Amino acid sequence: MSDPDRLSRMAIAIRYLPGEDGAPVVVASGRGEVAKAILEQAALYKIPVTENPPLAKMLIGLPLDHPIPVDFYEAVALVLAHLYRYPGDEESPGRKAGS
Repeated sequence: MSDPDRLSRMAIAIRYLPGEDGAPVVVASGRGEVAKAILEQAALYKIPVTENPPLAKMLIGLPLDHPIPVDFYEAVALVLAHLYRYPGDEESPGRKAGS
């Protein structure tokens, strides 16, 4: 990966625990080396990963540990539904396993 690609990489970690969280919560976000570390942790703990650059751009500046704004519910719900539908299927469209 070239330097500009590495530096522009973004990663967002979202938690949603039905019954516990009122809405999805951004628990980690970052660019470059921070994004790389988030993805490494996801791989280590077998947390599903998918790519959605437009959504990542919308969520990157949100404060950590706060519910996402209502305006983002639909976009985040679509991603979560996809991940729940294909929990162990790394070959599903738009899905990457830990990287």
